[in-house]
Amino acid sequence: MRLAFMGSPEFAVPALRALHAAGHEIAVVYCQPARPAGRGHAVRRCPVHAEADLLRLSVRTPPRLRTASEEWQAFKALDLDAAVVAAYGLILPKPMLIAPRSGCLNIHASLLPRWRGAAPMQAAILAGDTETGITIMQMDEGLDTGPTLLRETVPITPSTTTASLHDVLAQMGARLILTALAPPPRTPVPQPAEGATYAPKLSREDGRIDWTLDATSIERRVLAFDPWPGTFSTLNGTVLKVLSVAIAGRGGAEGDGAEGDGAEGDGVDGSETPGTVLDHELRVACGGGALRLTRVQLAGRSAMDAAAFLRGHPIAPGERFGG
Repeated sequence: MRLAFMGSPEFAVPALRALHAAGHEIAVVYCQPARPAGRGHAVRRCPVHAEADLLRLSVRTPPRLRTASEEWQAFKALDLDAAVVAAYGLILPKPMLIAPRSGCLNIHASLLPRWRGAAPMQAAILAGDTETGITIMQMDEGLDTGPTLLRETVPITPSTTTASLHDVLAQMGARLILTALAPPPRTPVPQPAEGATYAPKLSREDGRIDWTLDATSIERRVLAFDPWPGTFSTLNGTVLKVLSVAIAGRGGAEGDGAEGDGAEGDGVDGSETPGTVLDHELRVACGGGALRLTRVQLAGRSAMDAAAFLRGHPIAPGERFGG
């Protein structure tokens, strides 16, 4: 098929590679413009742009599309069978949605209609969902509201992070888009009206730990915000990145207390101010239960486990983490 591919981050790269390897004619790749990134603020191409260059594919990087009628005309002139969209970052206007003969297909990282929007992987982990997956969707003018063509699930375990889920779903999306494009044509199935949820775009500030939340909620945030925006808190004016935690009172290494939210068997009676350090092993009181910080990192320093960190940076019981 003659295709356009539209994507920007690393999540979209496996799909671009799969489509190219399968012999589809990729007439053009659309992605976000190169932007300053990293400590040196050097201008960098997005991962899809870099991959397209390696594959010697034509690339377009318009900064906007909604009012860019010249882009609409250029897109229509490509005479496409379909467009494949994966985390592109720009909303496609109607003239572009209807230009390809078979429309535009989106690789979406959730089980629609659950978790429409910008951060579906993080939202699924935050909510405590036990599964998520990939949906191949026929795009319309709404926000992830189009009819679906294919879906496949993957479990979310108690240790699943967005980083690990990302890699699984990226490969799954690459495989499913090939199936969706293969004959015979799939019949689009309208999404049910009920059960829709939304996953808003995240910001750096979302990673600030709110210690008044219960231990389970904070643990999920640590898992969901790995690798970005990360989770962090402050102690005595110093920002500490919190890379992994364990719920105090949960069976195993944390003792023989109750499973679940750490409300039982963790030695926390509810009178401790949230954010208070409870012992010499970085156990911290939460709004419900307690968390042990197991891996942390100071800005500009290497990540380390809590024991190694405390040898160089002692923290006394009674000290309190802020936001």
